[in-house]
Amino acid sequence: MTPATYQVVQSGGEVIAEYALSFDQGRTDRLLVIPALFDEANRLRRLTVEVMRRLDHAGIDSMLPDLPGCNESLQVLGEQDLGHWQHAMVSAAREFRATRVLAIRGGSLVVPRSLPGWRYAPTGGATILRQMLRMRILSSREASREETQGGLLEQGLAEGLELAGYQLSAAMIADLQAAMPPEETEQTIIGQDMLGGGALWLRAEPGEAPAQADALAAIITVGIKA
Repeated sequence: MTPATYQVVQSGGEVIAEYALSFDQGRTDRLLVIPALFDEANRLRRLTVEVMRRLDHAGIDSMLPDLPGCNESLQVLGEQDLGHWQHAMVSAAREFRATRVLAIRGGSLVVPRSLPGWRYAPTGGATILRQMLRMRILSSREASREETQGGLLEQGLAEGLELAGYQLSAAMIADLQAAMPPEETEQTIIGQDMLGGGALWLRAEPGEAPAQADALAAIITVGIKA
């Protein structure tokens, strides 16, 4: 497991380097892994990396890029939208010479559509947004503040909003409200039932599930090596 970088060309022509976690030995089979979004990324981080470890043992390179504005990125999250993130993932796929893609949960909203591969438990942006709004409302109640989903959404669409510790732009709020995983792609959907056990993104804290990592890595390995 080694750090790597990929380049993203901004609309104004500026080139920005973004970080990626990689298991890269220059092998023929190369998987771009697009993480889940926001708080779900934290809850699924361990599973994601463990799947990459298993793929490495199976002779498959994999790269997990940071989305601009997240993790080690020096970009401002409040200036991002889904279109920018998809552009970054297309850039990462090209630079890492990815032959397949695995998009996890909301990562399916920014997946390069022409790249074959898999989408694990894809979800719509509105579902992600509702979950974060619900967390904000519960936190406000504990602090004796009353907020409503409708009021927060109106505020977010007008001026952006902080949700679950993430400062989201108005453009990102609007994108999430409307975004659905693409229907016509080269990617196969992997449902949670194919891995067994409960979904890690529903847990209160980040966790791990070795059996699920085994199952997900096996599906991908068979799909690539068959």
